[in-house]
Amino acid sequence: MAVMKPLVFIDGDQGTTGLQMRARLQTRDDIELLTLPAAQRKDPAARADALRRADFAVLCLPDDAARDAVALAAEAKVRIVDASSAHRVDRAWTYGLPELSSSQAQRIAQAARVSNPGCYPTGAITLLRPLVESGLLAAGTNLTIHAVSGYSGQGRPGVERHEGPQAARAPAFELYGLQLQHKHVPEIRHHAGLAHDPIFVPGYAHYAQGIVLTVPVHRAQLAGDAVRVHQCLAGRYAGCEHITVMPFAPGSGGVQTLDPQALNGSDSMQLHVLARADGEQVLLAAVFDNLGKGAAGAAVQNLNLMLGG
Repeated sequence: MAVMKPLVFIDGDQGTTGLQMRARLQTRDDIELLTLPAAQRKDPAARADALRRADFAVLCLPDDAARDAVALAAEAKVRIVDASSAHRVDRAWTYGLPELSSSQAQRIAQAARVSNPGCYPTGAITLLRPLVESGLLAAGTNLTIHAVSGYSGQGRPGVERHEGPQAARAPAFELYGLQLQHKHVPEIRHHAGLAHDPIFVPGYAHYAQGIVLTVPVHRAQLAGDAVRVHQCLAGRYAGCEHITVMPFAPGSGGVQTLDPQALNGSDSMQLHVLARADGEQVLLAAVFDNLGKGAAGAAVQNLNLMLGG
């Protein structure tokens, strides 16, 4: 007798993350992918039927549409990975960052509702949470976070702006979120364990994908030096498949540049602890693909855990 494969439905498979998800899943032989015809992709009845039929659903939708999809699936047994930001600080949902703690992967494996992390928060939380938990960084520290992403981080509008007919007019670089109320701030604060909102300044550059996120810290804000910070991060992520803490070397012996595109096409993330030669200033940095570990790759990682759970 043929074994039934788990049925996976991607709701919103024409967006930037959705297309990546479909490409990653359509060649797998351990699942069956449920795809709606083009005419039914926005039909609530067809989507509700797909959600009822599916064993797993990945929501690659805007926030409000994701909430609607969850409502459509309220009576279904489908297990959901939501790639929107609609449920990332909702305590009824499991936060989909397996490296968040030693037990988080198991929680995800057993969860019915998993909220996929945002791309920027993935870098910020991975850097900051271990330091807060260890006491090296006080939860009440006032922090500034800067990040630059490829234009795919803006979704289809960003791709159209930089690759469409008016691409020649697209800016080489621009900052945004200048009202300092970016929707990722509550997620970063909550899951990093911070007592205050960090100042978060993101930007887009004229390349397709890849992120460098940095957090500058003064030595006086830390309960240890840069060596201890590096040891903390290296210890936390030792053995992690997708996170590598790069070797530490202060001053001129350290890393000279960070390339946001260095890990494009992978689900990996590199963490750096950089320090001035006298140790009085420390720079925490994360490099990763916003469509890999920052979006579709993270969703597949969570789906794989749930399939095994």
